[in-house]
This record gives sequence, C-alpha cells and structure tokens, in this order.
Amino acid sequence: MKRVLDEVGGLRAMTWVMAIMLFLTMLAAALGLGTAGAARLLDRQLSGRLTVQVVQGDPVRRDAAAARIVTALRRLPEVARATPVDRAELTRLLRPWLGSDGADPQLPVPAMIDVDLASGDAGDARIAAAVHAISPAARVDRHERWMSPVSGFMTSLTWLALTLVLLMAGATAAVVVLAARAGLEAHRPTIEVMHMLGSTDLQVARLFQRRIALDATFGGIVGGIAALGVIALIGVRLSQLGSELLGGILLTAADWLLLVCLPIGFVLLATVSARLTIVRALRLTL
Repeated sequence: MKRVLDEVGGLRAMTWVMAIMLFLTMLAAALGLGTAGAARLLDRQLSGRLTVQVVQGDPVRRDAAAARIVTALRRLPEVARATPVDRAELTRLLRPWLGSDGADPQLPVPAMIDVDLASGDAGDARIAAAVHAISPAARVDRHERWMSPVSGFMTSLTWLALTLVLLMAGATAAVVVLAARAGLEAHRPTIEVMHMLGSTDLQVARLFQRRIALDATFGGIVGGIAALGVIALIGVRLSQLGSELLGGILLTAADWLLLVCLPIGFVLLATVSARLTIVRALRLTL
C-alpha cells in the first residue's frame, strides 16, 4: 500500500496544519523564553539597589545634604557603593518632559544618589535611618518596589506563553489522531485484505506512522523556518530600539537551541500519537 492517508493536489492538508501549528507554537515559545530572560535580567539589575532623593528647595543646602548623605552611606557595612547622580544626567532624563527648562539651576530638582547594597535583601532600615538623620525630607526608594508590577506582568506573560505551547501541542496531537482515524476508515477494506494476507496490526500501524512522520517532518521544516525567520526579524527590531528593558527580551544561544529542537519534538509527538491511535483502533475494530 503506497499511500495510507489521502492527499489532495499532491499535498496533504495535515502537512499545512502541522506547519501552522508549529509556527504558532514557536512564536509562543519565543515569547515565553524572551519574557523569562527579561524578567531575570530585570531582577538582577534591581536586586539590592536603592535610590535616595534629597528634596530641598535651596540648591546649596540640597547639595550639602546630599554630600553628607553620600559620606554617611559609604561608611555603612550594608552599602557596597553610593554614587551621586550627575546634574547633567538628571537634566538629560528630564528633557522629554521639561525641555530646556530642565537645565535651569534654580529648578528645584531633587539630588539623586544611587546605592548598591552589599546584601540584596538587608539594610533598608539602617540606611533609611542614616539618611533621615541628615535630611528628614529625603526619600529612600528600593527599585524592586516600584518595578515589581513590571516584573509580575512579564512573569504572567511567560506562564501564558507556556500555556499556549502546551495547548498547541495538545491540538497537534488531536489533529494527528483525527487524521489517522480518517485514514483508517478510508482504507478499511484494504487493511482487511492485508490482515487476511498475514499482516499484523503493528505492520499496518507502521505504514500510518511512516506516512504521518513524513508529513509532519515537511510541515515542521516549513513552519520552523518561517517561525525562526519571524523571530529573528523581531529580535533585530528590538535591538534597534535601544531600550534596556526590551533589550532583555532578546533570546540567548540556549533559547535558540530550544526553538530549533521544537520541530523535532513535534515530529516525535505526531509519530507516537499516530502509532498509539492506529494500534488501539485496529485492536478494537478489526
């Protein structure tokens, strides 16, 4: 029996269904891997970092208080590094909102101090006490506190992408099962003749398995190449944005290797699903 499953115009519909399913699965997997990597990068960047804002209307008193706070922080064992943010850098950051007025020396812009902790989860209370002893109006903000909604959103996207991958894998297995059963029903008379000639259920199932494996391989190659091309294009566009947060979504070498392995997994899934379906159906009906 040269062909077990029907084909239309020389190409089976299941081949293109597999290509589309794999294409969507790889996009979802790339989204999950990218957001997971960006969330890890964000956690590493924000863990153990504080910002001290010295709020004072008088620039002279503000700068003097900031200098005393920097000196006091550098003496604390909980602090690994305390660096005042340059006024020119603050002006550059404020330019999108204030324009050229941000460079006005009389503008009451708080003095900013970046603080790296020696221990990522300790020392907040003592640091706050040291800062407030010098300037009661100063504020101590942990980066993780105000960026936690972003980190939580990226984690949610990661889990959503994983769910989509699992759903697509289940849908792919269901498509294979339906195609195998349809082929079995279409060729039932031929299969009965093969049984009378001595063919076993495993031999018949092997025909379906080989045919579906070939179709799944072709669909996997088409869908995989298309998905990798789209993912690479999106990665290039993200790298051109120059955003540190979006730049963390870029895939690593391990992520690319996992994506390349996905088509192989889909072919194996289709092959095993076809074999189990046909063997079980033959044992129950023939």
